[in-house]
Amino acid sequence: MATAISANKAELIAIANSVASEKMIDKAIVIEAMEDAIERAAKNRYGVENDIRAKLDPMTGDLRLWRVVEVVEAVDDYFKQVDLKGAQKIQKDAKVGDFIVDPLPPIEFGRIQAQASKQIIFQKVRDAERERQYEEFKDRQGEIITGVVKRVEFGHVVVDLGRAEGVIRRDAQIPREVVRVGDRVRSLILKVVRETRGPQIFLSRAHPDFMKKLFAQEVPEIYDGIIEIKAAARDPGSRAKIGVISHDSSIDPVGACVGMKGSRVQAVVQEMQGEKIDIIPWSPDTATFVVNALQPANVARVVIDEEDDRIEVVVPDDQLSLAIGRRGQNVRLASQLTGKAIDIMTETDSSEKRQQEFVANSEMFQNELDVDETLAQLLVAEGFSQLEEVAYVEIDELASIEGFDDDLAQELQSRAAEALERREEANREARRALGVEDDLATMPYLTEAMLVTLGKAGIKTLDDLADLATDELVAKKRAEPRRRGDGPAAPVREQDKGGVLGEYGLTDEQGNEIIMAARAHWFADEEPASAGEEDAVADSEQ
Repeated sequence: MATAISANKAELIAIANSVASEKMIDKAIVIEAMEDAIERAAKNRYGVENDIRAKLDPMTGDLRLWRVVEVVEAVDDYFKQVDLKGAQKIQKDAKVGDFIVDPLPPIEFGRIQAQASKQIIFQKVRDAERERQYEEFKDRQGEIITGVVKRVEFGHVVVDLGRAEGVIRRDAQIPREVVRVGDRVRSLILKVVRETRGPQIFLSRAHPDFMKKLFAQEVPEIYDGIIEIKAAARDPGSRAKIGVISHDSSIDPVGACVGMKGSRVQAVVQEMQGEKIDIIPWSPDTATFVVNALQPANVARVVIDEEDDRIEVVVPDDQLSLAIGRRGQNVRLASQLTGKAIDIMTETDSSEKRQQEFVANSEMFQNELDVDETLAQLLVAEGFSQLEEVAYVEIDELASIEGFDDDLAQELQSRAAEALERREEANREARRALGVEDDLATMPYLTEAMLVTLGKAGIKTLDDLADLATDELVAKKRAEPRRRGDGPAAPVREQDKGGVLGEYGLTDEQGNEIIMAARAHWFADEEPASAGEEDAVADSEQ
C-alpha cells in the first residue's frame, strides 16, 4: 500500500512538471489547479457547505486535506462551526473565536470525480496559458514576427507564432498575394487584444510600419538611428513612398536605403511582393517635401493654403498625367506622405484660374468700392482680394501703391468699411428672415454671415446651437485631390462635409467657446430655482 501511495505521489508531481513544461507556465499554477480540483472533489464527498482546504507539496507530492471551522459557544452551522468542547478535542488550546483545522482522511477518486477534476485542472491551465500569451505579446506591438500559415478561414490567414496564434485579416494582407498552409510569413504585430477566449493577436503585411521595419532590418543606418524614416505611405502590392532624412551629413539617406546595385531596397520589394518603392529625401519645408513627394513628375510652382491645410501644385501641361499617376495613385500617396490635401493643375489651368480670380476680384472692388476698372485692377495686382483687407490694412500700405496717396487710401478704407456694413446689414436681414433668434448674435466669433449659414442649416435658437458637438459646428471640409480631366474651376470632391461653419476657418477652441456660451443659459435657469429653494428653507426655519 505504501508503494502505491508513493507511486501516486510521484505521478502527481511528474504530471505537474510535464504540464508546466509543455504549456510554458509556472509549475505553482498547475499545483494550485490540482489543489482546487481536490478541494472540489472533497466537498462533493463531505458536503459542499464545508470550508475544505487542500495542500499539495510540490516537492514530495504529499497531500493534506482539512476542514476549517470556527470555535463558538453555541453552534448554528454544524458545517462551519464547532463548540468549545468539540474544538478542544481537535486542538487542546482552542478558545472561542478561533478558527481551527480539522484534518480529513484522504478521498478516493471515482470516475466522475476524476473527470471533473481533470476539467478543472485543464481550465485553470488554459487560463494561465492565455494570460502568459497576452503578457508575452502585449509589449511587442510594432515588431516584425515570423510564423507559419496554419489555416486560411474566409480569406483571413491564421498564423502559428510558436507560443500563440495570430491572424492577418483580409484588409491587412497584400492584395493578390497567395499564401498556402505551411508557408513561412513575416508580418507586423499590429495590435494585441485581451479577450475571454484568449489574446487576439492581429498581424499586418499592408501597414506602412511593416515597410518601415523591413527597411530597419535591411539598412543598418536606420537600425542605428543615423537615418530616420520620417513618413511612409503605401498602396499595398502596387506602390509605396517613404521620406527619409540623415542625421549624418556625410551619409546620403536615399543611397543608403537603395544599397549597392539596389540590393537593400530589392530585399524589401521582394518581401512586399514586388511593390515599387519611391525613396524620397524628407524636408522640414513643406513645399520642398511636396515637390520631392510628387516625383517622378516635375513641379513648376507650389502654393500653400495654411487656413484650409491644402496645397495647390502647378505642373507643366505634359507632366499632369505623371503627377497624378495611374488612378490618382501618385498624388494620393504624396498626399498621405505629406499629410496635406494636394490639388494638381497644369500651368494653363493655373493661368486661367488666376485670370478668372483677377477678373472676379476686380469686378467686386468696382461694385463695392465704386471705383473705376483701372483702380480696382491695381488693388488686385497688389494682392488684395477681400474688402476686409482693404478696410483694415495699415493706411501706409495702401498709400505706398504707385499712383495712390494718403487721401485716396483713406477714402478707399472708408468705402470698404461702408461696404462691409452694408453686407452685414443685408446678412442681418437675411438672418432674421430665416427666423434665427437675436440671442445667437451675442455669441462670440459669430458674424451675421455665419448666422445666415446656421439658419439655412436649421439652427435658429440657442438650444439648437447648444446641442451641437464641436466637430459638427466647426470641422473643416476635407476633399480629394483633383483628377485627370478636371478643369481649373472643377468642383472639389468632398470626402467629409465637415461642420456647419467649416468654411469659415474657426478653430476647435473657438467652436468650444461658442457652444459653451450657448449652453450657459441652461445653468443660469437652474440658479434662481436653487436660490428660491434656499429662501424657502430659510423661511421655514424661522
